[in-house]
Amino acid sequence: MVQNLDYTSPAIQYTADVNQNVFTKDSQNFINVLGIQQLNTLDNVSLLDIFLSRSNVVEPHYHQNAAELVYCISGGAAVSIFNPFTKQFHHYHIGPRQVANVPQGWWHYEVATTDETHLLAIFNSPTPDVILGSDLLKFTPPNIMAHTYCLDETQWINTIAPVQSTTFIGPPSNCHREYNENPHYRSHYPQPFYHPPY
Repeated sequence: MVQNLDYTSPAIQYTADVNQNVFTKDSQNFINVLGIQQLNTLDNVSLLDIFLSRSNVVEPHYHQNAAELVYCISGGAAVSIFNPFTKQFHHYHIGPRQVANVPQGWWHYEVATTDETHLLAIFNSPTPDVILGSDLLKFTPPNIMAHTYCLDETQWINTIAPVQSTTFIGPPSNCHREYNENPHYRSHYPQPFYHPPY
């Protein structure tokens, strides 16, 4: 039960329409949100209802106030998690009725490996805060990046110019490159270990 909540109030909500709160790339790639702002009786739980077509990515990000359990409803996804203790990325392929757990504060992303992928991301916070990779790239001053990493500032500016802040789902709609053309992607995303249910 939520502490300090007047359960006799007519403003108390017990249901919500998750379809009313959407981050949208297009009709096949969008995220519905359910948190305490949408349902005021939630207590230390929230979720993202994620729909992706093949090769679309929930951009690299982390949640500083919540762990995330990614449950695959349909389709398939590679969930990639950076372990800050071992300094290694781990890539987990999940299919229907499989999960991947992302500890609080760990850098991660999800890539749909099939069309019509449906994921449910469940958080142990009524509102999961998020730091997006696109925002870090766009809002960190270029002169700081150049100085810190001994980069050419103009090259850095030109390199990140196409990045859109607060991307959420990538790649951008005007990108016509296939993810499996990139050998780096293939080396990090072997065939899924799961088999579709029969």
